[in-house]
Amino acid sequence: MDEISFGTDGWRAHSDLVTPERLHAIAQSVVDLLAEDGLDGESIVVGYDARDGARERAEEIGRVLAAGGHDVLLADRDCPTPAVALAIVQRDAAGGFVVTASHNPPEYSGVKFIPHDGAPALPEVTERIEAGLREPDPLPETEQGEIREVDLIESQIGAVLDLVDPDLDGLTVAYDAIYGSGRGVTDEALERAGADVFRLRCSHDPTFGGGEPNPEPEMLEELSEMVTSGEVDLGIANDGDADRVAIVTPEGFLDANELLAALYEYRLQSDAGPAVRTVSTSSLVDRIAAEHGESVAETPVGFKWVAQAMAEEDALIGGEESGGLSIRGHVREKDGTLAAVLAAAAHAEEPLQDRIERLREAYGDLRQDRVSVDCPDDRKDAVMAALEDEIPDAVAGSAVESINPADGVKCLLEDGTWLLVRPSGTEPKLRIYAEAETDARVDELLGAGREIVEPLV
Repeated sequence: MDEISFGTDGWRAHSDLVTPERLHAIAQSVVDLLAEDGLDGESIVVGYDARDGARERAEEIGRVLAAGGHDVLLADRDCPTPAVALAIVQRDAAGGFVVTASHNPPEYSGVKFIPHDGAPALPEVTERIEAGLREPDPLPETEQGEIREVDLIESQIGAVLDLVDPDLDGLTVAYDAIYGSGRGVTDEALERAGADVFRLRCSHDPTFGGGEPNPEPEMLEELSEMVTSGEVDLGIANDGDADRVAIVTPEGFLDANELLAALYEYRLQSDAGPAVRTVSTSSLVDRIAAEHGESVAETPVGFKWVAQAMAEEDALIGGEESGGLSIRGHVREKDGTLAAVLAAAAHAEEPLQDRIERLREAYGDLRQDRVSVDCPDDRKDAVMAALEDEIPDAVAGSAVESINPADGVKCLLEDGTWLLVRPSGTEPKLRIYAEAETDARVDELLGAGREIVEPLV
């Protein structure tokens, strides 16, 4: 079972590798883990995305769980990952599975395990799953637990609307599901909140129209045209398993860093509390927090770390630069439907671009970008270790004031900018991030980062 490795957010692989045998081994390992933790016999939620074969893979997992004595609550349709996380908490389940490859191409599949608290599994959990992989016990002729279908969508919509309590009357929104599991969820939540919703790619297509269900600008041209032409007020899209969001305003595609900052400021108007962000997320959040007498917790990349810090800090909001976030009072899993409704509510009160311009004037116009350097997975540790010894006293003409080693190497520079180098958790690459107040300075920092990293690979 060497092919199974839980990375930043579950195991993903080409669908040819996600075989019944490997799914059985993962499910059996979780059955064993739950027995060790005193949760044997407790119910388990199983969901799946819109990909070809996802339902069948979920059923394979369910068979092993039922054979191990667990009642299985199987989603009656493909559903967002956060719908499973929320159901775990609401139904006091032992945990849950989602068969999904998120935003990867349609020929991929994958598996996420979500523990009892509804937050992403931490390494101590996934390492136990990997260590416990084995052939499952023989399946009995009659299952020990019951498998039954349940609706996970309605409770997610209700939880989001109850928490945010939005009034979207008069707002027109175009929603693009990219044929993913947000269809009939995010658009329905927006409509129930009073918005007029125009739906794009909200039918079921397991090939995602032949592309990746990744809400990047090149995938959202029709959505962008509807917004920038004035046909609608706001554009919203989710990724394949609807745990992330992308927003388009009349001025164009909204940077996810600025969205997190804007939504934190929006929440601070009616509540108080710290924020949590990853090392690769904009420090604009920090400047807003300081103005309101709040703190910011910085975590490694991966929402599992954000979720952990949200619990420790009782955070008002937690998010990352890829468009995933959650807020206090909701399940500690990134939720694209929640983020969409929050963004629409904030926009209804004050246009998001106006809000962001106001934040830029108050706290500075921070720009961020990233580049990637190819690096084989088996070289990443050695390269990062070598990098720690190769950091110069200055980067792109600015002295290095301090180093943050929370996730890779983050150089905090004297001029208020920063440069981060970290290994990708999903691809054979090193990521180089930079933040500064001009695009030119960001490009300069990224170039300097390449010059430092490439000779080490």
